[in-house]
Amino acid sequence: MKISNTIKLLFLILLVFGCGTAENGPDSKPIVTVGGVSLTRGELQAAVPDNISPQDSMAIAEDFIGRWIRNRLMLRQAELNLTSDEKNVEQLLEEYRTSLLVHLYQQKMLDQKHSPMVTSREIEEYYNSMRDNFRLHENIIQGVFIKVPINAPNQDQLRRWYRSGTGEDIVNMEAYSFQYARKYDQFIENWIPFSRINFNLPEPIVNEERFLRFSRHYETSDSHYNYYLAVYDYKLAGNTAPVGFVEDRIKAILLNKKRVEFLQQLGQDLYDEALREKIVSFH
Repeated sequence: MKISNTIKLLFLILLVFGCGTAENGPDSKPIVTVGGVSLTRGELQAAVPDNISPQDSMAIAEDFIGRWIRNRLMLRQAELNLTSDEKNVEQLLEEYRTSLLVHLYQQKMLDQKHSPMVTSREIEEYYNSMRDNFRLHENIIQGVFIKVPINAPNQDQLRRWYRSGTGEDIVNMEAYSFQYARKYDQFIENWIPFSRINFNLPEPIVNEERFLRFSRHYETSDSHYNYYLAVYDYKLAGNTAPVGFVEDRIKAILLNKKRVEFLQQLGQDLYDEALREKIVSFH
């Protein structure tokens, strides 16, 4: 946009936001006209949020005016250059309206009548039937990871607790970690990617598979922290993933499947009812 036009726009914007419409003219007063179509003061004011600074109001208004002008010019060119058949968009609009209304109705029925529940048994059955599809792409582990400042007290006890993995020692380890640890991850019952822990070590373990096969406890340090890792169980990439590791993915699959089935049944019920009520008739 040329500088002179921008100045004119800014002047118009100042008029719009510096004057009240009640005393100085109706909302229908035009601000700019393109090909016989005008943008009114009321339309511009509706596009600008209340309770913002004059500078922000002016910036938003100028941007809105610029986009409005460009859209009107583009539409004008379309009207001039497209054929009558190309400009006949009534069917497209009707198809879009139909799709939109159907989607809104389906969503309303899903919200009102669909119960998005998946049981543990359903997850287990799906996992057993599709377990070949759940191959691990990375190494995963169960265990504990603790990052403690070097000067934290009683780390000899911490070493004993985190290596033990028994109930009482885990309680003691957690109490200690909540008080002193900079980072504490307890994933004894959950599976996580080994890379997540490896990323937090001062020097990442290069050969993950060899480490997991032959190590259960690992300690290292840098100039500020000691790092403790206990691996209670592991699964290597290429093996079948444990059901707990893919549970969320299976649940999402089953929920989507149930959603599709609900909508299909909804359509079938509407069809059957329409036949009974003679809303649908074949000729």
